[in-house]
Amino acid sequence: MKTVKLLLLGLCVLFAEAPAYSHHSFPATYNVDVETEVTGQVVAFLYRNPHATIQVMVTAESGEKVRYLIEWAGAAALAGSGVSRGTLVAGDSVVIKGNPGRNAADNRMRLISITRPSDGWVWGQAYN
Repeated sequence: MKTVKLLLLGLCVLFAEAPAYSHHSFPATYNVDVETEVTGQVVAFLYRNPHATIQVMVTAESGEKVRYLIEWAGAAALAGSGVSRGTLVAGDSVVIKGNPGRNAADNRMRLISITRPSDGWVWGQAYN
């Protein structure tokens, strides 16, 4: 009976840890060896866990408007670096540097750094 209880306890611990391993791999979704930059207007900023997201309307070279989904850190991590729910608002002009999605048609990026030229606010690694 003691062996069965230990086995059940072990299985509970194993399954309790499973959510930590279910997080997606950034290299599977984003080309982490490539950095790109987009400039556009914030459409929406969702401050949440596990990842905050920014939707940005970018004008492509062709003149076409393209909506990008930018994946950022989680709200808890962002709060620790001074980012709050009100840091970005719709209409803010931003420049975002990040890793592009592996499928270019998805218009996705993993945020590395962001700046808001209107007031000089910057988050992430410095721009060169």
